Amino acid sequence: MKVVVQVKLMPQAEQAGALSVTLRTVNEAANWVSAVAFERGVPREFELRKHTYGELRSRGLGAQAAQHIIKKTRDAYTTLRANIRAGNLGKPGSKRRTKAESKPIVFRPEAAQPYDDRCLSWQYDARTVSIWTVDGRVKNVRFACSSDALKQLRDHRRGESDLIERDGVFYLLATCDVPEAEQYEPDHFIGVDLGIVNIATTSTGRKTAGRGLNRHRKRQLDLRRKLQAKGTKSAKRLLKKRNRREQRHAKNQNHIIAKTIVTEAERTSAGISLEELRGIRQRVRLRKPQRVALHSWAFAQLADFIVYKARRAGVPVVFVDPAYTSQQCCECGHIDKKNRASQALFTCRNCGVVAHADRNASHNIARKGVAVWTAGRESRVPATP
Repeated sequence: MKVVVQVKLMPQAEQAGALSVTLRTVNEAANWVSAVAFERGVPREFELRKHTYGELRSRGLGAQAAQHIIKKTRDAYTTLRANIRAGNLGKPGSKRRTKAESKPIVFRPEAAQPYDDRCLSWQYDARTVSIWTVDGRVKNVRFACSSDALKQLRDHRRGESDLIERDGVFYLLATCDVPEAEQYEPDHFIGVDLGIVNIATTSTGRKTAGRGLNRHRKRQLDLRRKLQAKGTKSAKRLLKKRNRREQRHAKNQNHIIAKTIVTEAERTSAGISLEELRGIRQRVRLRKPQRVALHSWAFAQLADFIVYKARRAGVPVVFVDPAYTSQQCCECGHIDKKNRASQALFTCRNCGVVAHADRNASHNIARKGVAVWTAGRESRVPATP
């Protein structure tokens, strides 16, 4: 199982200058490689290397750095094509898709640059790294991380690490190959209903209200509007300082929620059943005031956190079809739009059951999870005559 560990670099002034120049140089070179690839119809990596490797070496880049730049560019075009095939950029002829297909991919000056063990070495005891730059090898660059992250790096780090810069601070994102726990046979399933008003509601009775997070987002939005309208230098400095604060807060909340759900499932030998909500932003049509709430909803991130934490703990996770989970009675199975009396109230028109709407939906999701798990265990091999 791949886990990314982030460490913060604490370089000295000269070291920071070398790292900054390196990132800008390699991304400028990547933009040139991207233009060549676009002009030649995005050839295979081997063919692209024949057209670009010599020029990259003549610019003073190392052999490994040149190889990584070519591979990074080719991988970016592979990702673009995959998004186009999946319809993530719209239908053929749409404005967004046409814009993506009509020009080369452009890399930001501080975009990530991959490093392998030839370009980057770790000294765990001293908490330093030795890293290649365009100004030569820079040694004894200090890094900071938690003791758990350091243990993961020491025991499980494999493959490449990415150097990135965010707001003048450098980070290394190291890939660790962590062994997964053996998955057990669940006694039952915990259904998790994801929402905006209530971020996560489980069939065991746990409910995480989204009121605090939504208020935090509204405060951040109002503050951004005021600062952008003011437009002074101090306002711009404050905007930059507060950049990604809302994102970090939401991410931390999702980590806490995911850990709570997975811990409860592991303690009770249960599996976790989640809704498959991909594409919901394209399917749902909302009024303008509701769009901000929908597009700020980090349900995919929360689901990803639950999945990877569950894999590390050996907890089974299944995804189910979310159709009618909010309209179906968990007691009698009757489906009717009118069953959902309001956002919070569910009243079955058939059997008269009254329940919290999200709690009712979570029970339906749990029942579907059992069906999906059972179907996955059944053998599809025809019986031997």
